[in-house]
Amino acid sequence: MKRYDIAVIGSGGGVKIALSAASMGLKTALIEQDSVGGTCLNRGCIPSKMLIYPTELPGLIQKASRINVVSDSNIRVDFTALIRRISETVDSMSADQLSKIKNTQNLDFYPIHAKFISDRILQAGENELSADKVFIATGAKPKIPDIPGLVKTPFMTSREALRFSNLPKRMLVIGGGYIAVELGSAYAAAGTDVEFIVRSRFLKQEDKDIAETFSLVFGKTHVLHAGFAAVQVNHNANSFSITCKTTSGVQKVFTGDALLLATGVIPCTNDLGLKNTGINTDEKGFIQVDKFLQTGVGGVYALGDCVGNYLYRHTANYEADYLIRQVLQRLTNEPIDYGPVPHAVFSIPEIAGVGMTEQQVIEQCKDYVVGKASYLDSNAGLARGYEYGFVKVLVERHTRRILGAHIIGDEASDMIHLFIAMMKTEGTLDDMLGMIFIHPALPEIARDAVRDAKNKFDIIVQ
Repeated sequence: MKRYDIAVIGSGGGVKIALSAASMGLKTALIEQDSVGGTCLNRGCIPSKMLIYPTELPGLIQKASRINVVSDSNIRVDFTALIRRISETVDSMSADQLSKIKNTQNLDFYPIHAKFISDRILQAGENELSADKVFIATGAKPKIPDIPGLVKTPFMTSREALRFSNLPKRMLVIGGGYIAVELGSAYAAAGTDVEFIVRSRFLKQEDKDIAETFSLVFGKTHVLHAGFAAVQVNHNANSFSITCKTTSGVQKVFTGDALLLATGVIPCTNDLGLKNTGINTDEKGFIQVDKFLQTGVGGVYALGDCVGNYLYRHTANYEADYLIRQVLQRLTNEPIDYGPVPHAVFSIPEIAGVGMTEQQVIEQCKDYVVGKASYLDSNAGLARGYEYGFVKVLVERHTRRILGAHIIGDEASDMIHLFIAMMKTEGTLDDMLGMIFIHPALPEIARDAVRDAKNKFDIIVQ
């Protein structure tokens, strides 16, 4: 049996822990059965954004006619070349990470599946490993819905969609979350006729006003079949046919050359041998951890998507940094404090949010004020000829602190950082209004939303 100070399963968020441990002189094992870099690098954040940005550009140029920009040429996306560049870039980055890992002292790399034999003993191929501290960072994978006929068809998940070099003529997308929206709209922008099949509505986790505006704007350029659930999938002669039903029993059949499933994710924990340990999971398979990210076994920690506190790479990185400080460096004894956790949807329109939605504020019976400001009413919006978009801020009345902020429109993922910083430092709407904003720039819309809240606040107080 090989003995280690530290063992890390998973090279996404876990690679930071492994490299840090090795740099501290701790004998470390890193185990990864897939490509180094995890979901984000290989089949998630990075390749998807490399796909989304180029495919958006032709449409943006065409729409620029509203501000007197005329394009007479046929601007198009070379989809095959784009996918090739994405794949080559991602593979190169993964290879660079692997090279760094292999050349790091005190770090042994095992490119194979691992499972627990007992609490802190792992089986990695023919090797048995024991470690004083074990970190599980195995991530999550696409959830495959139980639809009759689906398994035998060549459907795509996000993994395949980011490597699929032949642009289909017509694609069906099942799902209404951010993965469905981002990848489906990217294919549509590249020239595919895309139809979305959604049980309820798009982005149902977003603030209600944001989700409603998104569906309205997105629906003008995309085909949406809302209220339909897939009940049968058939594939014949390179064509998919999806039989769907509404809750009232109305049945329709949709056809396409390709099928993309984006119906959520499940944690990669079912084959880790957790039954041989005291590590517990919830009913969905997510590993249960305490406020220090420790599992039910002392010295065994879990982070990232396999825990499911938040399904973002930025929170997985945050958790890794916390564990490095708390477990390896012993710089803190405090439980993890996520603070305001932001998110974004990189589509057109773009969405970003942080903190509570208005629905959550109401559910928690908080006394609050809403402030809103439109892109159209801003000077930056006037200059750019925007047709939609707004900033919404929720302010707690008695503390005047920001409970949540939500943005739909260009550069939403950048502008939201103003609210993240304000919430992290427990700033009030008065603190935000005391700042000088560059004129004319888009963040003035965020200021105007806070001004709107303050005006309502003052009226209510009087």
